Amino acid sequence: MLILDTTLRDGEQTPGVSLTSEKRLAIARKLDEVGVNIIEIGSACASEGEKQSMKQVAKSGLSAHLASFARVLQKDIDAALETDVDTLSLVVPTSDLHIEKKLKKKRSDVVSMTAELVSYAKSHGMIVEVLAEDGSRTDYAALAEIFAASVSAKADRLCVCDTVGVLNPELTSDLYKKLTSQFKVPIAFHGHNDLGLGVANSLAAYRAGATELHVSVNGLGERAGNTPLEEVALDLFYFYKLKTVKLEKLSELSNAVETLTGISLHSNKPLVGRNAFAHESGIHVDGMLKDSMTYEPIKPELIGQTRQFSMGKHSGKHGIKARVEQLGISLNESQLGHVMAKVKELGDKGKEVTDADLHAIVFDVMGEQPEAKVKLEELTAFTGNRVTPTASVKLLINGEMKVSAGIGDGPVDAAISAIEQSLGGTGVKLTEYKVDAITGGANALVHVRVKMKKGDREVSASAAETDIVMASVEAVLRGINLLI
Repeated sequence: MLILDTTLRDGEQTPGVSLTSEKRLAIARKLDEVGVNIIEIGSACASEGEKQSMKQVAKSGLSAHLASFARVLQKDIDAALETDVDTLSLVVPTSDLHIEKKLKKKRSDVVSMTAELVSYAKSHGMIVEVLAEDGSRTDYAALAEIFAASVSAKADRLCVCDTVGVLNPELTSDLYKKLTSQFKVPIAFHGHNDLGLGVANSLAAYRAGATELHVSVNGLGERAGNTPLEEVALDLFYFYKLKTVKLEKLSELSNAVETLTGISLHSNKPLVGRNAFAHESGIHVDGMLKDSMTYEPIKPELIGQTRQFSMGKHSGKHGIKARVEQLGISLNESQLGHVMAKVKELGDKGKEVTDADLHAIVFDVMGEQPEAKVKLEELTAFTGNRVTPTASVKLLINGEMKVSAGIGDGPVDAAISAIEQSLGGTGVKLTEYKVDAITGGANALVHVRVKMKKGDREVSASAAETDIVMASVEAVLRGINLLI
């Protein structure tokens, strides 16, 4: 089974993608490392810049065969020859729609043009693959006529392009059984994903005798994109034990193409998406800890991926405990319960809890004082561009309720001032205040660290919340409790 990758040709037709020479070469090298058999490195006829860029790739010493796209025009073949590629992807419109509306020619003209140009390319030593553009919407007799002319002219391979992705597996299978019984040259399938069937149709073509599949990394391509390389390669191995590329390098390739093209992957993209091997649900994580196959079809290492345990409102105690222990921290049952409550609280606010967040939560819980003499019962803070920042606190101090108010340079300063008012002459002073956003975003968990002093004694305390005022008040109160 041959794999032809068209990331650098069809993939570059993705809206927003335009590859420099350096990026084209970098992607070509990655594809070569993965073990792709044929790399369609561009369209030499597109521009002088693309032609020179392709020539640079052709001179880089890659192991794969390198191909150029060409229309049924001699000038396109001449442009391809100038790049020193060894393979020509000769794209021939075959449907009545394309021949009559786009080319404005007769079918007989297209048949003769195809035979003539295949012969021309072969006379220059090229490997020629004839791609039937819109072949999936072409009457079989008409398709066979063009393919027969191509084979008579010594074409090396034939390919049906499902140009607008309208085939389904049954139609694909029927078509390829006919083609492979009639033609004895290798036959390829070029799928598009408009109806979401690119992978399914590729597998159907393989089962019906296709010996080459066209793909692109991350499914890049026009509209809904082409058939994704990573999915086809893994599925061929998973279902048919057919290893076509170095599977363990697929994730690395995907990440490289994402970076170089600027087209971000959806987080739940099969196999290579950020969440493809991520687990949050307590039931799932518990099962995974016992046997990874309970909720994964393959081990992520097979394609160079890593398993992740995500924390959120669906997390269970076993998963949180396992992750905390992986971080090298030991908690008692009470502390673990408090950590789980905070994780779920953040999850209910729509936030994913990262490892950095979890660190902050764990140390926050470890710093809690069950016998605190000063406890916060209520906090209210006001601020604005035309309002003096004001805060009021209701504290339970040694069993006695006290309510105080304060003003300051901001809501945090006002809240701390209100606390100081409630405490009166305890002599406790705030000597240092630091705040860090653990992760990005407006709902980031913030970690507040303070130093509090009373006389010659100084202590450190911290707290983590999504609300900076609450985190600051919690940290200050913990410091006060340590001192008094």
